Amino acid sequence: MKISIVLPIYNEEKNIPILYQELNVVLLKMNISYEVICVNDGSRDKSLVALKEIASRDANFKIINFKNNFGQTAALSAGIKSAQGEIIIPMDSDLQNDPADIPKLVAKLEEGFEVVSGWRKDRWQKNILTRKLPSVIANKLISIITKVKLHDYGCTMKAYKREVIQGVQLYGEMHRFIPAYASWSGGRVTEMVVNYRSRQFGQTNYGISRTFKVLLDLLVVKFLSNYMNRPIHFFGGLGFISLLLGILVGLISIGLRIAEIKYISETPLPILCALLVIVGVQLVAMGIIAEMLMRTYYESQGKEPYVIKEKINF
Repeated sequence: MKISIVLPIYNEEKNIPILYQELNVVLLKMNISYEVICVNDGSRDKSLVALKEIASRDANFKIINFKNNFGQTAALSAGIKSAQGEIIIPMDSDLQNDPADIPKLVAKLEEGFEVVSGWRKDRWQKNILTRKLPSVIANKLISIITKVKLHDYGCTMKAYKREVIQGVQLYGEMHRFIPAYASWSGGRVTEMVVNYRSRQFGQTNYGISRTFKVLLDLLVVKFLSNYMNRPIHFFGGLGFISLLLGILVGLISIGLRIAEIKYISETPLPILCALLVIVGVQLVAMGIIAEMLMRTYYESQGKEPYVIKEKINF
């Protein structure tokens, strides 16, 4: 299998037949083996009926049907785990991603990259202040924190080589951070402008609340990238800072008493000192527990805290 197209679907009954026709034209013209994996994420309309009708006459068209709505990341994760292609290309199913970009993404991968991320450069041209500016700021922030510079982390349309994506576990809204995961593992990541089309049918499933979820997931991603294998450095570092501040506050409190400026009981400094010391001890203890959990995570599953690119003469 050369290419696996993964489509998360939620209430897209009118878009599915059109998308199928567009995909068919592009993939048949490429003259390669392919599969289209459609993950029905608990749709409440007739999306499943439309999918089954197509699957009944096209063996390359495969369906994963969720019992309930679990979200886009879960749908992408299920599709990716079931994919058999050497190249995996997730896409939105609302016609905003253009199947005509698939050959360009594949060609870019064959230049030696492991990930090619789509960039919807012309998106939000009519909503510069309300949509485009926040999007630019968010992508800039993600790029700074992950150290992987992309203009459009939110674009679902990306091309991955199978080996860089199959082992990635996705939760929350973390599908958009896969290029960062790939880069941290030594994969080469690039970006390519893709065509963006306005939605024709249905309603968008994206809202402002998703922005906050993405930011929270970004904190998790940053922690996992820097401290997954050494959590004691994170918690222990914060703990020592808290302990030092507690000792400093205690010394200030004692100094004020010796200088007869303030009695210890007349200031909140003793309480602050005790609080900082207690928090510091707790953070160090959390770091130790996290270290134990990390070792259990790796050793119980036979995993290693590293990724080998190649071996020679073994």
